[in-house]
Amino acid sequence: MDKNMQDELKKEAAKVAADKVQAGSVLGVGTGSTVKFFIDWLGERKEKEGLTLKHIVTTSSRSKKQLESYGFKVDELADVDEVDLTVDGADRVDSQLNGIKGGGAALTLEKNVAVNSKKNIWIVDESKVVDHLSGFKLPVEVLPVSCMQVKKRLEKEGLNPEFRMDGNKKLTTHYGNYILDLNISPIPVPNGLADYLDRTVGVVEHGLFLGICDEVIVAKSNGTIQEIKR
Repeated sequence: MDKNMQDELKKEAAKVAADKVQAGSVLGVGTGSTVKFFIDWLGERKEKEGLTLKHIVTTSSRSKKQLESYGFKVDELADVDEVDLTVDGADRVDSQLNGIKGGGAALTLEKNVAVNSKKNIWIVDESKVVDHLSGFKLPVEVLPVSCMQVKKRLEKEGLNPEFRMDGNKKLTTHYGNYILDLNISPIPVPNGLADYLDRTVGVVEHGLFLGICDEVIVAKSNGTIQEIKR
């Protein structure tokens, strides 16, 4: 599929998600190429319908800037009690609607917004959908102070960690931490790995999003849009 066709499908999937946003609600907005189209559709609804939202929180400065260009006011997550709906992308999503996220290194904020949302919708293209979580390195955000010790611990577990690099230096997240990408595919027991990482001192957050997503909107290569609900 060429890029123009893929973009058209992403636009259609993004419109389906944008039409689900209720006026006056608290909205969470993620990041990525498909979410960019979602924001464009929100801007169109604002222009044509006068769409207003009680609050908007976002997981990236890029999405924040785009939303503000349409006249939306963007707040911090700490400023709201709860998010009604969050729309985001995913790097992989399996048949149980579990996912891997963090390809853009924003996993910590993404998960904080997601777990404080009543409903989560992911917009993806068909290439991101798999039977079992695989085909994408699992991001793990770690504290710099103990990053080498954590890396050694993960190596002993056979998780094949590699620092994500930004040129010739370690990539630094929004919170000043580093990312270790785990090269394991497929992930045999996602819940077990999530529990292990949650208990590992020095790990800030990981990119396993389990039991969080409520609905996935899939742009398929045959030109159709599929909605999969939990």
